[in-house]
Amino acid sequence: MDPGRRDLLKLAALTTLVGCAHVPPQPSQASPPDRKTTVLFQPLLTLRLTTAATQDIGAVPYGRRVTFPIIGGSFEGARLRGEVLSGGDDWTVKRSDGVLELDARLTLRTEDGVLIHTTFDGIRDDAAPGAPYFRTRFRFETADPKYAFLNRLLAVGTGEIRADGPVHVVEEIL
Repeated sequence: MDPGRRDLLKLAALTTLVGCAHVPPQPSQASPPDRKTTVLFQPLLTLRLTTAATQDIGAVPYGRRVTFPIIGGSFEGARLRGEVLSGGDDWTVKRSDGVLELDARLTLRTEDGVLIHTTFDGIRDDAAPGAPYFRTRFRFETADPKYAFLNRLLAVGTGEIRADGPVHVVEEIL
């Protein structure tokens, strides 16, 4: 993905989630950016999902409800990697404007056997340039002290649908 587009997608996801603008530090700055006024990101993981056939529930009061059963996948980052367990789902609603609202829950199992409950919500826009793409917000829960840092972070992601399934690139907000 083009780095400029990646930055633009991160900005769009962040402004959607927290309602503020992101001003990247200028290359000429001599001092490090102030964390109170500049939003910084750090790569967390890339999440690849495998889904089963969709379940089309039909027209509901808020749009058309379709679920995407998650039957597997993988994730990899500098601090954690492993597999996505079967049993998750993405409960989506396609709104009248064509935007798909995401609401997913899944369980990750790290390569050392630790379970991590993961949720993400956001949107998939099929009409935007370069579509379809995702803008998402991730939260994590685990009982294992090694991965307790996940309990305290908020992450945003961008993603797309590839031939082998959805792929999300997730970055921690510092």
